[in-house]
Amino acid sequence: MLHATEMWKETYPEASVGCMVLRNVLNPGQSEVSEVLESSKRELESELRTRFSSREELSRHTPIKAYSDYYKRYTKTYHVLQQLESVIFKGKGIPRVAGLVEAMFMAELKNCLLTAGHDYDALKLPLKLDVAAGEEKYILINQKEQIVKPGDMMIADTDGIISSIIHGPDLRTRIVPGTQKAVFIVYAPPGISHGLVINHLSDIHSYVKLVAPDAEMELQKVYS
Repeated sequence: MLHATEMWKETYPEASVGCMVLRNVLNPGQSEVSEVLESSKRELESELRTRFSSREELSRHTPIKAYSDYYKRYTKTYHVLQQLESVIFKGKGIPRVAGLVEAMFMAELKNCLLTAGHDYDALKLPLKLDVAAGEEKYILINQKEQIVKPGDMMIADTDGIISSIIHGPDLRTRIVPGTQKAVFIVYAPPGISHGLVINHLSDIHSYVKLVAPDAEMELQKVYS
């Protein structure tokens, strides 16, 4: 499914990447998302607001700190931190989007781990986990061409890059309304344990089952 290059292992010896494949999934649109999922979103929002009482406490949270340290190398702010701040301190709700994407996003907020979702049938396996030289290009979900930052972790299939940490997932393999089999990939920089990654993937599976009760786990693995 996924092969880590020697360059990646040497550059990020304490990092890992989690991968999960779910089959029999559904990806209902905004108007079709179940009330059970909506209720779970409200519960998660309340839980997050109770868990973190200040921005300082949130920024010191172990996963957030690990990603923030990584993003600082590129003078970037970890976008999941910004999304959490909006929910916790600005009172904004988790947005209503397509079901599979919502499930992934909810787990991202709950566990603070960066995740990319892909349509399994759009992938050209195997996948390769590598370090960018800084010349590689791919098309983002917003349809813009992006050059990957040198040194950034990235994953490619045999047709090209499908995601990088700093710039996110690609357009070609994105989850679409007809997705029936999905792949969720978690980038875990140094400081994120394997146990956190596994728990996060299990949470995604649980949230997915709220919109696709027949969803079954075909693969769950952490690569390092």
